[in-house]
Amino acid sequence: MLLDDSTRLATRAAAAGVDVILGVTADVPHVFQSFTGSLDEADAALDRAGRFMLDRPATAPAAL
Repeated sequence: MLLDDSTRLATRAAAAGVDVILGVTADVPHVFQSFTGSLDEADAALDRAGRFMLDRPATAPAAL
């Protein structure tokens, strides 16, 4: 269910012109990123997330 929701959302966002990166890691448990240090896929996923955040400029929150 979560994978189907994620792929549908990514497809619709891309169709609307949003830049989308959807990473799918097979054969790992839900929230596998919490196994950092003991699961190579977790280490790699967190590394990708960190690089993604550091490569993006910070944006100011919208004014209220």
